[in-house]
Amino acid sequence: MRIILSLLFFIGSIAAPAQNKDEQAILNSMNIQKQAWNKGDLEAYMQTYWKSDSLMFIGKSGITYGWQHTLNNYKRGYPDTTAMGKLSFDILHIKRLSVLYFSVAGKWQLTRTAGNLSGHFTLLFKKIGNQWLIVSDHSS
Repeated sequence: MRIILSLLFFIGSIAAPAQNKDEQAILNSMNIQKQAWNKGDLEAYMQTYWKSDSLMFIGKSGITYGWQHTLNNYKRGYPDTTAMGKLSFDILHIKRLSVLYFSVAGKWQLTRTAGNLSGHFTLLFKKIGNQWLIVSDHSS
């Protein structure tokens, strides 16, 4: 019994740092994304998204597929830094779903002179190559 408990503790101590490392990588990429938004650089902001026609973005207007379509929608909705304002996130939940997937839920806020905006999001991150990328974004 003692051996089994020791083995379980050992396995748990190996898995926890890996998850923390992956969680930190995801949070770091979201911080980079926020910094890009706050500089008015939508192309840099979009680097956290999967550059694929299969990227799915769900917003108030419905579903958009594709990285370029998502970027175009951002450019239409936020044509300049005044419209973009300053972005901040509150992460409410982050959970590993598998070796390749994480779910992140949170709240976003835009502080703008034209009036503040806020809402919630659910992101699905997938590890592609050696990078965690958003493959699905539901923001409202």
